[in-house]
Amino acid sequence: MAVAHVRGGLRAAFAALALLALPAHALTGIVTHVSDGDTIWLRPDDAPQRKPLKLRVVGIDAPERCQPGGAEATAALKAYVLKRHVSVPTRGVDAHGRVLGGLFLDDGSDVAAWMVANGHAWSARWHRQPGPYAAQERAARERRAGLFADAAAIEPWVFRKAHGPCEAPPLRNSSSSG
Repeated sequence: MAVAHVRGGLRAAFAALALLALPAHALTGIVTHVSDGDTIWLRPDDAPQRKPLKLRVVGIDAPERCQPGGAEATAALKAYVLKRHVSVPTRGVDAHGRVLGGLFLDDGSDVAAWMVANGHAWSARWHRQPGPYAAQERAARERRAGLFADAAAIEPWVFRKAHGPCEAPPLRNSSSSG
């Protein structure tokens, strides 16, 4: 357990160093993978030989993978951004080693706003404030879009507090068929 904690800390430190080495302007690149409804992997344009960076989309909180609505949120984000060119105004690195930033398509569309407006994520609250996408969430609730169709939908931060984090999915064996 202690070794995993040290590795996680080292991973976060290396990610922070990698981010500091990047230009001050927004990152741009191709989305290579979608982990869940608010986490993607980005292959930066300025370093295509580098491993993709893990990015946590700020301003939203999508259902956990093991939570009702989690698979739908992941599928929606994947359908919207996978293999597309995006820009990411970065804001730092979190404790898990993920780059924190916004996520925008080349036409300027705000991916986080789209996720909330379509009922795939909540506007992230901070100190009892409604969050940056409160208007989109209010409209999605009025339309009963996506997860807001269920009046009993549980916010991810409440779910995590009650159940802890979801277990990581098992690694796929690349030599298996299917």
